[in-house]
Amino acid sequence: MKTLVLFLTMTAINFVMNAQDTQGITITVTVPNVSSSDGAVLFGLYDEATFMKTAPIQSVKGEIKDGIAKITFTNITPGEYGISCVHDANSNERMDFEENGMPKESYGISNNNMSFGPPLWSDAKFEVGNEDLELEIRF
Repeated sequence: MKTLVLFLTMTAINFVMNAQDTQGITITVTVPNVSSSDGAVLFGLYDEATFMKTAPIQSVKGEIKDGIAKITFTNITPGEYGISCVHDANSNERMDFEENGMPKESYGISNNNMSFGPPLWSDAKFEVGNEDLELEIRF
């Protein structure tokens, strides 16, 4: 009987310990140079299949405090990802454009590689391994 109780206890402990390990990785993203406190900063986490094509895997709205927006993506599995963000100053939940197609609002991507034209996956991608990440994106 003692062996059965010990076995069940060890199994329960093992289950609880492994359940905590499957939580995934967190990615904390900071934008340190938001030009105003109007609106919010919208963040999207993408994989190659969704980057600049469809809705993000995860999206988070970041509050702006003293020119800084900081958010955390949770439960991320290892792999390649990219992040884009936009300062939604007018709170309409999307990026606004001029008539000529140029953005009206500040934006950025992971790795801070800003070139002319839409962001590219090759410029934004980064590797998520087994440790939590902290990234900074600048507008």
